[in-house]
Amino acid sequence: MPKPCQFILCLIAAIMSGSLLAPTATAQTQPGQPREPQRLPEGTQALRDLPYVEEGSKAQRLDLYLPANADHPLPLIIWIHGGAWLGGNKAQCPARPFLAQGYAVASVEYRLSPEAAFPAQIYDCKAAVRFLRANAKKYNLNSDRFGAWGSSAGGHLVALLGTSGDVKELEGPTGNLDQSSKVQCVCDWFGPTDFTTIAAQSGPEIRMRHDTADSPESKLIGGTPADNPDKAKAVSPVTYVTKDAPPFLIMHGDKDPLIPLAQSQELDAALRKAGVDTTLFVVKGGGHGFGGPEIMKQVRDFFDKHLKAAPP
Repeated sequence: MPKPCQFILCLIAAIMSGSLLAPTATAQTQPGQPREPQRLPEGTQALRDLPYVEEGSKAQRLDLYLPANADHPLPLIIWIHGGAWLGGNKAQCPARPFLAQGYAVASVEYRLSPEAAFPAQIYDCKAAVRFLRANAKKYNLNSDRFGAWGSSAGGHLVALLGTSGDVKELEGPTGNLDQSSKVQCVCDWFGPTDFTTIAAQSGPEIRMRHDTADSPESKLIGGTPADNPDKAKAVSPVTYVTKDAPPFLIMHGDKDPLIPLAQSQELDAALRKAGVDTTLFVVKGGGHGFGGPEIMKQVRDFFDKHLKAAPP
C-alpha cells in the first residue's frame, strides 16, 4: 500500500492529467482511454473565456453556451468543475448536452488553491453568478432561473453557493456587487460538505487522508482542519444551512474511495432539518464519478422541475 503522501502526489498527478476531472454525461471513460470530444448541438453559440471580474486572474473566466433560435429568456445551468481545488478546468462540462433541452449552460473556472486560498474559490463562483445575472438581458437568460451543478470540489462549491446565498462574508470584493449571487437549485455530486467531520468519517475504505498537511483540504484553507477549526467551519456548506436554501439534489456513490458518503448524508440531514426540499440519491456501486442515462435523467428531471416549471 502506498504511503498517504505518495497517494496524494499520485492523486494530484491524476487530477492534473485529467483522469479525475468531472465525469461526462455519457458512460464513464475507463482510465487510460481518451475522452470523446463533446459535440455541441447545431447552431449553438459558444462564448468562451468571458471575464467575470474586470482585470482579474486568467482563471476568473467562464464559457457560455447558448442554444440556437431561443424565443424566450433561457433557464441557465452553471457547471463548476472538480479537481480537489488543485486542478481541473472549465473545458469538460457534462451540462452541455442540456443545450438540446432548452437550457443555456455556463462552465466556470475559478482560482485554484496554489494561486489563492479559500475563500477565493467561492468569491469567484459568486462573482460568476452575479456576472451572468447582470448580463442576463444581453445573453437572453432568465435571471430568476439559475441552477448550479458540480462534482467533487465543484460539488462542494455549488453546495456552498446554495447554502450561503445571504452570507456577505463570502461574496467577495469585486464583480457586479449590486447583483444577487443566489441560485434557484443545486445539484451536488459527491462534494465535501463538512471539513470539521470529514476525517472522522473516513473509514478504512477511504483511500485519501483528509487530516494531513498535504491533503487537498489543508492546501485549500492553509492548514489542517484540526489545527484551523474556524477556517474548517467557514469553508463547510453545512455551516450555513437555513430554511432559505434552494432545493438540492445530492448524488454520491456508496463505493466512493475519496469522499465519504457520510458527507452527503450529513448535508442532506441538515437541509431536511431546516425544512429544505432535498433529495439524496446513493449510486449503488458508484465510485468517485459516475454517469449513464438513468443518472442523467434524474439530473434533467430535477432541473426541469425547478428551472422550467411554473413557480408555486
